[in-house]
Amino acid sequence: MPLLLAAHRYRFAGDTEAMARYLIDDAPEGWSYLGTELLVGAPDVLRDRLARGRDDPGRRYPPRAPGSPLLYTERTASRLDWGYVLQPHGIEVISQPGTERGPVVDWNTEPRVRLSDTRSMWKAGQPIPATTPPRATEPTLTPAPRLARPIPATAPAPRTRSH
Repeated sequence: MPLLLAAHRYRFAGDTEAMARYLIDDAPEGWSYLGTELLVGAPDVLRDRLARGRDDPGRRYPPRAPGSPLLYTERTASRLDWGYVLQPHGIEVISQPGTERGPVVDWNTEPRVRLSDTRSMWKAGQPIPATTPPRATEPTLTPAPRLARPIPATAPAPRTRSH
C-alpha cells in the first residue's frame, strides 16, 4: 500500500488513470510483485525507507494464451492475498475473499503511514487501521542549547494541578 501511495504521488503525479494504465492495462496478466520502479521521482529518503535498500523491479505473471480469460471467482480468489481497487479518490482495500467492498485509503495519505496487516481490521465503513507515520527526522542525542539569559531566581513556581 505505501508503494502504491508513493507511486501515485510521485511517479504518476496524481494521475490515477496513468497509474491504472501502467498497472492494469499494460499488465493484463497481473503482477506477482510490485517493484521499486514505482518509486521513480520519490524523494530519496522516502525511496530508501520504502525500498529498504533493495532495487527490485516488479514481476508480472507470465502472459496467458490468446483467448484464455483471466477470471477470479470466490473460489480462485482465495489464492490472492489482498485486492486493491484504484478509485479516483483513493485505493479501496479488499482484505477478505468474497468481500464485495472495502475501506478506501485516500490518495493524500502519507506513504510512510504504518498500516495494519490484520485482515479483520479492514472493513468498509470502519476507520483505516493505521498509525501515524514515523517522524521525518530521528531524535538527536545532543543536549539542548543553553539559554542566552539565565532564568531569574525569583521566577514564579510552575503551577501544578492536584487530582
